[in-house]
Amino acid sequence: MSEQETLVEMHGITKRFPGVLANDNVNFSLLRGEVHALLGENGAGKTTLMNILYGLYRMDAGEIWVKGRRVSIKSPKDAIKLGIGMVHQQFRLIPTNTVAENI
Repeated sequence: MSEQETLVEMHGITKRFPGVLANDNVNFSLLRGEVHALLGENGAGKTTLMNILYGLYRMDAGEIWVKGRRVSIKSPKDAIKLGIGMVHQQFRLIPTNTVAENI
């Protein structure tokens, strides 16, 4: 059996906001072909973690690796160059549009 390629690794990710520790030493890895779901209560840090990966937020501590290379993602442009995209959660659907049109 061949070893699966690790696409993304996040090690020790920490992010603080005034009065809030949003992510505390979070580790995450994604292998080619895997699908993950981040589950948690509102305010648990799920969106913060993904915003760090997409370059919308800067982490206070930790490392991000993409395809075995340590990277610095400072903006969405950096993330896109690495093949990382993000679809934001939207609740504002247009009821008269089809599902495809709302996307």
